[in-house]
Amino acid sequence: MNLFNDHKKLFWASSGLFVLLMLFVAIMPAVNNQMNNAPLPGSLLLTEDEQAGKKLYISEGCVGCHSQQVRNVDMDKVWGSRPGIAADYAGMHRISFWQNTATLMGTERTGPDLTNIGQRQPSKEWHLLHLFNPRAVVAESIMPSYAWLFEDKDAADSADVVVTVPEKFKGGRKNVIIASQEVLQLVAYLKSLSQVPLPDGTAKPEFLYQTSKKESETALTADNGPDGAALYASNCQSCHQQTGEGLKGAFPPLKGSEIVLNENPQDLVNIIMNGYDAREEYAVMPAVGKNNNLKPQEIAAIMNHERTSWGNNAKKVTAQEVEKLLEAIQKQNAVQ
Repeated sequence: MNLFNDHKKLFWASSGLFVLLMLFVAIMPAVNNQMNNAPLPGSLLLTEDEQAGKKLYISEGCVGCHSQQVRNVDMDKVWGSRPGIAADYAGMHRISFWQNTATLMGTERTGPDLTNIGQRQPSKEWHLLHLFNPRAVVAESIMPSYAWLFEDKDAADSADVVVTVPEKFKGGRKNVIIASQEVLQLVAYLKSLSQVPLPDGTAKPEFLYQTSKKESETALTADNGPDGAALYASNCQSCHQQTGEGLKGAFPPLKGSEIVLNENPQDLVNIIMNGYDAREEYAVMPAVGKNNNLKPQEIAAIMNHERTSWGNNAKKVTAQEVEKLLEAIQKQNAVQ
């Protein structure tokens, strides 16, 4: 065949084949994705600080241990309210001309999945303490400390973000610990990671290989009410600890707390629902109830767990009582 003996013909034939392959393998699929995928309504673009935090997330190698994908298997229910879909990633773009690490879906879970970490853990103070020393909030953590992202000062300036660290986890530092701009940007990125709800009427993808009904009802108590211990573990334990003793100098104890044991539980309901920032020696508590859309019966279950655990012995509350207190708090806030 003359084709293989004529370098000019061979050049143009191979070039044409390359263009044809590029058209079918790269260009047409890209056009199809562009036409058929769009971000979900309500999706937000990363802010400048969140984008900078994403770059730090990449440079520090966080993707090596954390994924950002909720698979459609039952074991992934703890990471999100639904399996991930293509639209969850449609709004992500190249970081720069040279960088295409847009989605950071990851391939390994040495640490937890972070798809919905902004909703699971909305506390900036918790993230800062966790990054400074992970063992301060999770004793069994094998995550490395990122203490070099924090500064030491003799005294904090008015614009500084002071990180409240228990003395035993300071690693010998004696001065005030200040969050750098870089770590604040990283926390901003982590807090931006949240699953966007599907539009009304859209069928939600199902998790496969679900456990049996009997096994899935373990989050209910004997009277078919919500399990306060399980709800506490998923909403409160990361700060207040399994023992209810909190972390000295960071998160207040619930064991023996006057607010928890008060006969009038309105303050406790208000704190769970709307957060708390009244004590300088402790970190700000986020609005757990509001952020996680907790129902009155779930709030009551958490309160009853706190009021009857770790030696606490206060009267239990009902969902109806919590509902009335929520209405009273709402009216009070409206007047203010």
